[in-house]
Amino acid sequence: MTDWLEILRKQTETCSAMRKEVPKMLANPDIVAEQVKALYQALEEQAQFVEQLARTLEDNDYDFDVVKAAEELEEYYADLAAVAAEKLKRLMG
Repeated sequence: MTDWLEILRKQTETCSAMRKEVPKMLANPDIVAEQVKALYQALEEQAQFVEQLARTLEDNDYDFDVVKAAEELEEYYADLAAVAAEKLKRLMG
């Protein structure tokens, strides 16, 4: 059986690290558009994965607070992706 709570815990840890690292990466003056594009795509994939995770948790009747935590996590990833998209727009002129 899949341990959805463990998956959520690991995703939360990863997101916490990304919330610290992504701004540092994007602030690096040597970062190029290709790197930002790859970062954006990875963040979008994470957001989509966590969105599916939230739906799975809801479908399996997990507590509302657990589902809400997954939904908030998806929002964090989406916000990070949006910041990366803005940086990419600036780099591409």
